[in-house]
Amino acid sequence: MTERVKTYEQLRSYRWFGAKDLRSFGHRSRAKQMGYDEHDWAGKPIIGIINTWSEINPCHLHFKLRAEAVKRGVWQTGGFPLELPAMTLDETYTKPSSMLYRNFLAMECEELLRSHPIDGAVLMGGCDKTTPALLMGATSMGIPAIFLPAGPMLRGNWHGETLGSGSDTWKYWDEKRAGNISEADWHDIEAGIARSHGHCMTMGTASTMTSAVEALGMTLPGAASIPAADANHERMACHTGRRIVDMVWEDLTPARVQTPQAFENAVITVMALGGSTNAIIHLIAHARRAGCALTLDDFDRLSRRIPVLADIRPSGRYLMEDFYYAGGLPALLSRLGDELHLDALTVNGKTLGENVARARVHNDAVIRPRGNPVAEEGATAVLKGNLAPLGCVMKPAAADPRFLRHAGPALVFDSYAQMKASIDDPHLAVTPDTVLVLRNAGPQGGPGMPEWGMLPIPAKLVREGVRDMLRISDARMSGTSYGACVLHVAPESFVGGALALVQTGDTIAIDVAARALTLEVAEEELARRRARWQPPAPHYRRGYGYLFAQHIRQAHEGCDFDCLETAFGEPVPEPAIY
Repeated sequence: MTERVKTYEQLRSYRWFGAKDLRSFGHRSRAKQMGYDEHDWAGKPIIGIINTWSEINPCHLHFKLRAEAVKRGVWQTGGFPLELPAMTLDETYTKPSSMLYRNFLAMECEELLRSHPIDGAVLMGGCDKTTPALLMGATSMGIPAIFLPAGPMLRGNWHGETLGSGSDTWKYWDEKRAGNISEADWHDIEAGIARSHGHCMTMGTASTMTSAVEALGMTLPGAASIPAADANHERMACHTGRRIVDMVWEDLTPARVQTPQAFENAVITVMALGGSTNAIIHLIAHARRAGCALTLDDFDRLSRRIPVLADIRPSGRYLMEDFYYAGGLPALLSRLGDELHLDALTVNGKTLGENVARARVHNDAVIRPRGNPVAEEGATAVLKGNLAPLGCVMKPAAADPRFLRHAGPALVFDSYAQMKASIDDPHLAVTPDTVLVLRNAGPQGGPGMPEWGMLPIPAKLVREGVRDMLRISDARMSGTSYGACVLHVAPESFVGGALALVQTGDTIAIDVAARALTLEVAEEELARRRARWQPPAPHYRRGYGYLFAQHIRQAHEGCDFDCLETAFGEPVPEPAIY
């Protein structure tokens, strides 16, 4: 039996349903219009289930059924569940970029919870941007909340070979461009790479973020690793529904869980997983909502000391299904014990240390021992220099080592469309040492900072066997991507960052060990170019895109809206019930 620190009369929903006035009469009568009565809500917390299901999001296709499992758990524990649909943010279909709408979903989640009689929330997400968006919104709202991850899909298969979503798409696309596989082979890969509902089963952004949120303490232990199609996933959903009811009575809010130490646990976990570079942007934004200072320097500091232990694509060999069978995230965390803040509180009311105490690794090839890591360090690196004075990021563990210290001539593309139109030109002036540069792809320039950062290798080089080159942009890249890609250059070119000044033929030098990225052009010449630079025309003159452009922060600040950050102003008041 949970220890209650709240009474029924202290719940938010009591103000809607418990009072003896005309307004509450209206609330109760409309609930009865839907077929409910006093037995459904009286004396019970109302649990909002924020469901990002839609028919165009394959990652969340099972959420209709999982929402019912959550409701079952809520009813079992004496709560009243109500499902509230929210924007789905499918990574594949949402254009120009799902990142353009992450803050939109965060706002929607926050306002859904604030404006309705909700005492606690179950947040259903998993596809890349849904996880940070839901947590950002719930954090700003401040009521008890727990995250339900969608879970990874089953491993892919082609001719008996295991396929990983995203990573093998890029791999075999290059093989097709090189003429090494046929159109029929490509068609078969298309049919075999995604075999069930659930998000990417590589260590892409989806699994990186759900794992980070588990380490943060905002899911039940082990929840992030369970494959979406596994029966354990439905049981976890029901358990999540049971747990949120107790969290309401305990008044276990995100503020009690999401401490600076908890965010450091999340960053350490991302490093040990060899996780997506997108996690840097999302965790910085999320931490700012929680009132915690988290910077690029924190990621770089922890990356230098945390080994990559998860041998999962794209940095490794295996997939999330293998990771789950090897013990999942609790097993990985058990091997990081001395690096973690094990006394951090989690949503099940126990500490992180208590949650991983019984965890065991069942396959040392998938979750490596500390003495045999995938990489000693380098899950991510933060680089600075005159080309990125506010920082940029790279994933050294997923790059050809020869590009960790390199200098070469730039080949500049002003837009993705220009790059796409010319990258396969057989006469393109490019060698394996060329540095491909894409600009106008950042938060403002994309717009929405699309995942364009893994620029394709020029076709003529692909046919020669080239599979990696140094690529630099103010874009992001998919967590399933790989290669020597320098990303998130800040400030972005669209607002006059140094990337806007690069010209084809300029020498660009990188030294990852020294964390340096340098445009080898004299400052006097850069000053002349800066004086000639003209800002591009805005993408939007009205609507959400206009609002986005007015308030979006740069990549090193998490790309949140300035007006949504905790420090921007006074807390939003509770809605008045007249």
